[in-house]
Amino acid sequence: MYVPRTLEPFIIQAGEQFPVVLLTGARQVGKTTLLRRLSQGERVYVTLDDPLILSLARTDPALFMQRFPPPVLIDEIQYATELLPHIKMAADRAGQPGLFWLTGSQQFHLMKGVSESLAGRVAVIHLLGLSRRELLGQGLDARPFLPTSEEIGRRSAQASKLTLKELYRLIWRGALPAIALNDAVERGLFYSSYVQTYLQRDVRDLARVGD
Repeated sequence: MYVPRTLEPFIIQAGEQFPVVLLTGARQVGKTTLLRRLSQGERVYVTLDDPLILSLARTDPALFMQRFPPPVLIDEIQYATELLPHIKMAADRAGQPGLFWLTGSQQFHLMKGVSESLAGRVAVIHLLGLSRRELLGQGLDARPFLPTSEEIGRRSAQASKLTLKELYRLIWRGALPAIALNDAVERGLFYSSYVQTYLQRDVRDLARVGD
């Protein structure tokens, strides 16, 4: 089940202004799902989770760019930052927006490569887990929060009422779509698996970069 995300119009707007859009965020917050939804099949999708594609991106980035020309969505760009200078050159040659959509899970390491290679050419957007409004199907109706009395009053009037038990349950379950949208997922098993797989994988990747 797809839940509309508040960032949708901002991503579309960024794609109309910048040649590169980078969507960062923790694993499993829905980055790939969101960008593929917005792409509507109009751009090639390639994931660097594929060992063969990753090997090509690292050993021959120029050939990778020929094989996957824009408009393209490249998933997990942090695995092959060797591509960033080539993305820069392609963006400069084409001189048009919306060429490359990227996702990245390791924000701090990735930002160094982005700042060195894509300064002025990339819109960086950070995706969090599902908000309360998104869970209620009101993600596209949300607007930036300003802590004025008028805005607080408007939101209070529109907000659905939660019991204390319901509030604690929302906090306890968390905001990752896989668990927030499926009550059948057992919380303890989900998060223990998340830590053992995704977070340990990030540690290994960062160690590899350090080497």
